[in-house]
Amino acid sequence: MWNKETQTEVPGTSPSKETRIPGAPVNTTAAIRPSAPASRTLACLGSTIVVKGEISSDEDLQIDGKVEGPILLRGNRLTVGRTAQLNSEITAREVIVYGNASGNLRARDRVEIKKDGQVIGDITTTRISIEDGAYFKGHIEIERAQSSAQGSKEAEETPIGAIAY
Repeated sequence: MWNKETQTEVPGTSPSKETRIPGAPVNTTAAIRPSAPASRTLACLGSTIVVKGEISSDEDLQIDGKVEGPILLRGNRLTVGRTAQLNSEITAREVIVYGNASGNLRARDRVEIKKDGQVIGDITTTRISIEDGAYFKGHIEIERAQSSAQGSKEAEETPIGAIAY
């Protein structure tokens, strides 16, 4: 015989104690934590959008359309989507290329060119990754971290046998 029972959990989820935060009260879930860090916001330009002009932002940006003009995302990530066509000078913390980017890229942290990505232009960054199948034409300049560059500069300026304070 079939017995109707009251449903205590949301359909599509499995009742598991593993989702509980260790040390948290039993009735508290991970999704309701008020002290959890806020996720980074992401702005998107769709595949049918065409921009001619400068783009600057204080949030991460994904571009799937066409852009002609400089892109400035100082401390944020730029994702060049698979359908994107960029003719831009790009400055960002991190640049990930799945589509086509033509112009110079300057990334403070890293540049990744994925297997179907294409970059034509010079790249300046501290770290770079180019997957098999990606296309790149230009020059790469790897910048050293500030702390190691300062240490080597001090070593060059200090005469042998002298003590630097």
